[in-house]
Amino acid sequence: MKRALYLAAVAVVAIVGWLLLRAPGFGPAPESTFVLLDGSKQTTADFRGRVVLVNFWATSCTTCVAEMPKLMSTYDKYRERGFDTVAVAMSYDPPSYVVNFSQTRKLPFKVAIDNTGSVATAWGEVRLTPTTYLVDKRGQIVKRYVGEPDFAELHRLIEELLAQA
Repeated sequence: MKRALYLAAVAVVAIVGWLLLRAPGFGPAPESTFVLLDGSKQTTADFRGRVVLVNFWATSCTTCVAEMPKLMSTYDKYRERGFDTVAVAMSYDPPSYVVNFSQTRKLPFKVAIDNTGSVATAWGEVRLTPTTYLVDKRGQIVKRYVGEPDFAELHRLIEELLAQA
């Protein structure tokens, strides 16, 4: 019995370690194409020179919906200083729900729909929402949040990154 529990614990640690190593934690942001609600496309390369928050979310995710006002105020606070936000709706989220949510909440930042799941896959097999990445001006991922970020910490980090040349 103890041996079985030990082996199960080792397996869990191994799986978690493997997932963390596969996910882009720190390093270059993956080359991705974001298809925005208006049909236009932007790539990660288009954001070079700006600090970018990439937020994977879903309209059915209560934490995602609850954090949206904070994401909006963060965007409004820093956008004039070279900060951008892309909210990437997960592939299982019906596009009509995403459009309706974006319009009724008047989301001020870019909203993308990941119909095929390829963007979530490129960013480390994102499955849990919200998952948020902070990318610096050089296109390097500097922070990953699973769940709602600590917004005070996030704001300090954004200010540091905006101050860098």
